[in-house]
Amino acid sequence: MGDDESLGRRPLFRGAPMHDYFPIMMKAQPSKRMDASPEPYTFPTGELFELPETMWFDGAERSVEDCLVRTDTVALLVLQRGEIRHEEYRLTGGADVHWISWSVAKSFISTLIGIAVEEGHIRHISDAISDYHPKLVGSAYEAVSIEDVLQMSSGARWNEDYADPDSDIHRFGAAMTGQLTLDEFVHGTETEYPPGALCRYNSADTQALGMMLAGAVGRSVAEYMKDKLVDPLGFTAEGYWITDTAGVEMTAGGLMLTPHDFAKLGELFRRNGDWMGEQVVPADWVAAATRADKPHTQPGKPVIAGGTLPTGYGYQWWLPPGDRGAYQAIGIYNQYIHVDPLTESVIVKLSANRTYGTATTEEADMEGANDALFATIVAALE
Repeated sequence: MGDDESLGRRPLFRGAPMHDYFPIMMKAQPSKRMDASPEPYTFPTGELFELPETMWFDGAERSVEDCLVRTDTVALLVLQRGEIRHEEYRLTGGADVHWISWSVAKSFISTLIGIAVEEGHIRHISDAISDYHPKLVGSAYEAVSIEDVLQMSSGARWNEDYADPDSDIHRFGAAMTGQLTLDEFVHGTETEYPPGALCRYNSADTQALGMMLAGAVGRSVAEYMKDKLVDPLGFTAEGYWITDTAGVEMTAGGLMLTPHDFAKLGELFRRNGDWMGEQVVPADWVAAATRADKPHTQPGKPVIAGGTLPTGYGYQWWLPPGDRGAYQAIGIYNQYIHVDPLTESVIVKLSANRTYGTATTEEADMEGANDALFATIVAALE
């Protein structure tokens, strides 16, 4: 895969296999490297278990193996109380293979903002996000509170329909080809709704948060993450941020890590922000980030591509319905960090579901099937 053709940018949502491309995106795109932690941490292995053969979904018993195959699963890692209970790799996956986060990165950005607030770089999330970066002035984000943007409630005009080639998310992708910078893209956004009125999934919101974060801390997102998450959590491998041609990180979805290092964010949150006795992120931030505290962020209220979602929304974390207190970082093509506090478990699933985004249906995106898989795994742990 070293020739120019195989490393070239590949269009998304065309139904083509992507498992050979996703692990090399840091070579196909401009990127910033974060070195591994000088004190790497390895999860211990606990009592291993086999996955159940079937799961209950959509009123019928379905095959777990079929779900894993149809979603082009490359990695499935299950931790319970910080120990590995199940681990498997398929296709191009592996314990040392880097994988593109897509929107799982959003939860990392939220976490870094919580740390920046604690350190005093950001006064309060009630501040206007445009106070911290000049390019946000004159955009849809001018005078919008950081909290509203964290909750995907900026009011910016947006359409995140992956199946629509004319949607905003496809224009966002064009910004990665050098037609304009990511900062310029966000600067050109327009307001449609009053801030805090509608929770509408919007990747530009997270890109604006990344701009704000960099402006607040006076460093690049990659540099700040290296010091505040990579090193303290003991990342065992280097990480990468995909960037635009100006070197700005694609904070909406451009993080590349190994499966175990993705899992460390979930485990950090499961431990309420504490990592081996060090409070890496404040416990009250973890609590606030993983709850829906506004009427428009409650389960069934968030909107994407014109339709409503059954989940609620926190600070860049998804909140499945129910009373388990579970929460998820989710990315396109079926990337997940799933945290279930009741079983003290963290599940990482990395995938390259080739049908994702080809239609706005469960058959294409298989998000409901993945949730059923997690429910089955959690039940087995109980």
